[in-house]
Amino acid sequence: MSQTSSIDHARLAKLGFFFGLTLFLAGAGGEIVGHAIFGELPAWETALLFDIEAVGLVIGFFSPFVFGIALPLIE
Repeated sequence: MSQTSSIDHARLAKLGFFFGLTLFLAGAGGEIVGHAIFGELPAWETALLFDIEAVGLVIGFFSPFVFGIALPLIE
């Protein structure tokens, strides 16, 4: 009896994309709201929000390819 994988690739691809989108929107929204309320933000906050945006873009872009295309092919 062979044991098959129980990984739901489509679900992981969608969750990864939406997690990346959420990170991107949180970083962009934080910058917009922070500048609107406080004016000039400290450099560390600006760098942190930019990093959140960048990580969100990378996760949102690569997770559909990794979980939706690459993993099902190599499994």
